[in-house]
Amino acid sequence: MKSKKFETQVGGKTLSAEFTDLAENANGSVIVRYGNTALLATAVISSRTRDDIDYFPLSVEFEERYYAAGSIGGSRFVRREGRPSETAILSGRVVDRTIRPLFPQHMRNEVQVIITMLALDEEDPAAVAVNAASLALATSDIPWGGPVAAVRIGKKLDGDLIVNPSYKEREDAENILDILACGKDGTINMIEVGAKEVSEDDIAAGFARAVSEHDKILEWQKKIIAEIGKQKRDAEKPEIPAALSELFEKEFKQKLSEAVFCGLPSKDAIHEVQDAWMAKIKELASQNSPLQGDIPRPSAESFVSPGVAKRFLEDKVDEEIHRGAVEEGKRADNRAFDEVRPLFAKAGGVSDILHGSGIFYRGGTHVFSALTLGGPGDSQVIDSMEEHDVKKRFMHHYNFPPYSAGETGRVGGLNRRMIGHGALAEKALEAVIPSAQQFPYTIRVVSECLASNGSTSMGSVCASTLALMDGGVPLKAPVAGIAMGLMLSMNGDGRYKVLTDIQGPEDEFGDMDFKVAGTRAGVTAIQMDIKLDGVPVPILVEALAGAKKARAHILDVIEKEISAPRANINSRAPEIITMNVRPDQIGLVIGGGGKTINGIKDVTKVSDITIEDDGSIFITGKNGTAQMAKTMIEALVKEYKAGEMYEGEVTRMMDFGAFVRIGPGKDAEGLVHVSEVAPFRIEKIAGVLSVGDKVRVMIKEIDEKGRLNLSIKAADPDFAARKGLTPSTQPNGSGPKL
Repeated sequence: MKSKKFETQVGGKTLSAEFTDLAENANGSVIVRYGNTALLATAVISSRTRDDIDYFPLSVEFEERYYAAGSIGGSRFVRREGRPSETAILSGRVVDRTIRPLFPQHMRNEVQVIITMLALDEEDPAAVAVNAASLALATSDIPWGGPVAAVRIGKKLDGDLIVNPSYKEREDAENILDILACGKDGTINMIEVGAKEVSEDDIAAGFARAVSEHDKILEWQKKIIAEIGKQKRDAEKPEIPAALSELFEKEFKQKLSEAVFCGLPSKDAIHEVQDAWMAKIKELASQNSPLQGDIPRPSAESFVSPGVAKRFLEDKVDEEIHRGAVEEGKRADNRAFDEVRPLFAKAGGVSDILHGSGIFYRGGTHVFSALTLGGPGDSQVIDSMEEHDVKKRFMHHYNFPPYSAGETGRVGGLNRRMIGHGALAEKALEAVIPSAQQFPYTIRVVSECLASNGSTSMGSVCASTLALMDGGVPLKAPVAGIAMGLMLSMNGDGRYKVLTDIQGPEDEFGDMDFKVAGTRAGVTAIQMDIKLDGVPVPILVEALAGAKKARAHILDVIEKEISAPRANINSRAPEIITMNVRPDQIGLVIGGGGKTINGIKDVTKVSDITIEDDGSIFITGKNGTAQMAKTMIEALVKEYKAGEMYEGEVTRMMDFGAFVRIGPGKDAEGLVHVSEVAPFRIEKIAGVLSVGDKVRVMIKEIDEKGRLNLSIKAADPDFAARKGLTPSTQPNGSGPKL
C-alpha cells in the first residue's frame, strides 16, 4: 500500500492527513485523523456534462459506521446501518455549505463528496470532516477554489476560549458558547453557533480566534497541496455570445432594473421578465433569425442553450441587485437597510385542544407553531454513534410544504433542509428551556411554514416562542431571530452593504444569509451560509450589531402580545407530580418484574410513571390520577414511627395474636399481640378478631429488625367493651386482679 502522511498540531492534538491508494479510483481521497477520531474523505467528478440542468450538481454524504464507535448497532433483526441519523445529516450539511460556494457554479459535471466515519472518539467529527473534504478536493484534479479550514471554539463561563473542545467539554454545564466556523484566507464562509445568551463581543472574539486557527490549518494544507496536488481540470466559464448580451442591453436591461426595484415584496416582477426573456429566445430561434453577423441560426440551441440563457439572466439580476444596493443605496422593496418588515404576533387562539400555539408574520414569511406537552416517558431516546441511550426532552420540528413558496411538489417525509432548519430553531430555543427539575415536561414544538419570503427558520423561532409562552412553559426569556444579508460590490473595490431582514431577491441573489437568534441578554444561535469565498470578521461584527437591534424590535412585538409565560398550563395538558424516594426503595416501588408499579398504573389509570436512578419519580396523569398514584407510592415507601395511629386490616390469625396490615408496603404489616387487644388479659384472640376485620391500631414499637408491634387497646380503648369483653368473661378469671 502506498502511503504519505502529514501532521500538524491544532488545539493541543495532532491533526494528520494520510494519502494512500486505498480508494485509488476516486479523483481525490484522504484519511484524516484528529486525536483518535478518523474519517475517510473521497471526491469524484463525473466525466459527463449535464446540459439538462441549470445548477451545479454537488452532493455531499456523511456516512456513519457503527464499527467506528466499537458497536455492532442496528436493530435486533438488522445488524447494519440504516438511514442516516440527524447528526450525520447535519454534519453533511456543514461540509456541503462550506465547500459549495468554492466550486465554479457554471460547472455541470456531477461532483460527489463522501465522508466515511472510520473511528469516533471524543473529537467533533464535523470539523474534521470539513478539513478532510478540503484536502480530498484540493489535492484532486476537480476544479475547486479551496482549501478551507474548520475549527470549533468553546468558552466556559468566565473562562478562556477553547480550541476544539471535546464532547465532554461541550456538554459541561459551564460551557456557554459553541462555535463551528469554516473559512479561508482570513475570512469565514460557514458558521454554526449555539450559545447561552452570550454577548456579541464574545461571539466576535470567537470568530477572530477561529480565523487565527484557520490560518495555521490552511498553511499546513497548502504545503500538502504544493507537494502532492494534481493539476486541475479546465473549468473556464463558457463564452456568452455577443448577440445574447446585445439582446439583453437593447430590450431587457431597463425592464429588469424596473422589475428588481419595483417595490413589491415578492419576485413576481422578476419572474415576468425571466419568462419574457426565455420566450424571446425561443421566438428568435423559431424564426431562424441571423443572430450573429450574417450567419443564420436554425435553432435556439445553436444560438444558446436554454440553460445558458436562463443563467445569463440570473447573473444580470444578481448584478443589478448588487449595483442598486452598493451604488444607489436601494433595496428591492425600497426599505431602509436596517428596516424590518411589518410584524404580527399572536399567542394562542387557534384551538383549546392545543397545549399552546403561536402565529408570527414578518413580511411575507408566515409561521404557525404548536406546542405539545408530555411526561418524561414521552422524551425521545437518542441512540447514535455520538450518544447512547440519551433522553431528549425538548424537540423542535420544522415543516416546509411546497405551497408555502407558491409551488406544487412532494408532500410528506423529511429532507435535509427541513432537518437543518428545525435543528437551528431548536438550538436557538434550547438555551431558555427550563430545567427538568423546574418543569418536568417533555416539550415538543412543531413549526409549520405557511408562507415563505425570507428566513422561515428565524420566523419559526419567533412563532415557537409565542407557542411556548402561550402554553405556560416558564422560559428564562423570549427568543427572536432575524436574517441579515450582504451585498458586496462586484467591481472588486471592497464596498458593501449589510441588510437587515433579507427577503425575496435578496435571499436568492445576495451574498450572505446570516441568521442570528437570541434574547435581550445575548445570542443563543447563529447560522451562516454565503455565496462568496468568505466574509471578513469586521463585516460579521457589523451584522451582529444590526441583528441585535432588529431582535430587540421583534421582541417588543412579541412581548406586547404576551409579556410573560401564562401562569398555568393548558387544562388539556397532562399533570406531572414529582416526588422522591431513597434509591434503595426504587426496587420496592417497581416490584418484581414491574408488578408493583404496573399495578399502580392499572389502578390509577395514570399515563406514565418514570423513575430515575437517583430516586426521582415523575407521575404523569390527568383528572387527579397523578395525585392518586403519588398517594399509593407514598404509602408504599412510608417509614413508620412509634406512636402513629392507623386503620388496618387483619390479614392473619395466630394463637398468640393477629397480624394487621396498615399500608401497601412489604414492611407495613405488624403484630397485635393478644395482650394488646384489651386492657385486661384475654385467653384467646380467635373469637375476638377475624381475618378481614378493620381495626384501629397504634404502632407501639419497631424492633431492631424493623418489625412493627401494634396495639389495639392503645389506639381504641373502647374496643374491648364494643366486643362485649370484660374480665369476668375470660376463662379462669383471667382478668386483672383488683
